[in-house]
Amino acid sequence: MRRFVLTPVATLVTLGFALAPAGAADDSKVKAATKQVESGAGKIGAGKIGEGVEETAKGIGNTVVEGSKLAGEKLKESGKAAEPEAKSAWQNVKDGATDLGHSVKRFFTRLFGS
Repeated sequence: MRRFVLTPVATLVTLGFALAPAGAADDSKVKAATKQVESGAGKIGAGKIGEGVEETAKGIGNTVVEGSKLAGEKLKESGKAAEPEAKSAWQNVKDGATDLGHSVKRFFTRLFGS
């Protein structure tokens, strides 16, 4: 019976660690949630199966929630960092279109002009 309980719990613990993002601006909440998973797994190993499974499940849920929040913050930050480059690229396209317009105008002016 113990093996049937520990195998899914071990899988959930592993999943909790996998979902925790590596490196972060403020990853303290993710680390706390991961410690909650570890604590729950420790209780299961100590024979407190019901209490351990509950704490582990809560820890995994918290790890997913906090990891998602952190990932969203990181995406926002990277989007802001890329913004000046995007504006620069648009400016280049706009400048290129202006240059093309001048070139076409010169072509027809020379063709039909003086």
